[in-house]
Amino acid sequence: MEAKKLQEEGVNLIKKYFELTPSQENLFYKLYPLYFEWNQKINLISRKDFHAFYLHHVLHSLSIAKFIRFKPGAKILDVGTGGGFPGIPLSIYFPETRFCLIDSIGKKIKAVEDISRKLGLDNACTLQTRVENHKEKYDFITS
Repeated sequence: MEAKKLQEEGVNLIKKYFELTPSQENLFYKLYPLYFEWNQKINLISRKDFHAFYLHHVLHSLSIAKFIRFKPGAKILDVGTGGGFPGIPLSIYFPETRFCLIDSIGKKIKAVEDISRKLGLDNACTLQTRVENHKEKYDFITS
């Protein structure tokens, strides 16, 4: 399936379950090509599963937002973020909340940092570390 069509269908799928601002919609649209580019270099997402990027990764990451509303200023730690899930989709959906995405694997953190920077996610930081070495306090932890 063509990338643009996958993007449109993916964003429409998210909109079926979540109200999005035009800015959020635009950022979710931009996710696909950024992940596609990085996935060609390193395995962030199974290549066999990439056609279901929005359903299996983005929408599943956002599912927590159906049960909890992070307040502006809250600090969330995403432990073992891997390819940036659920941290990146949640940081798009909750732009007033602070997210710290950590993983011990440097190449994954490099990719997540680049994706986050290219999206302009000022509320998301990345850190290559193990959780037991990270001493900051957070309001919530995701994984």
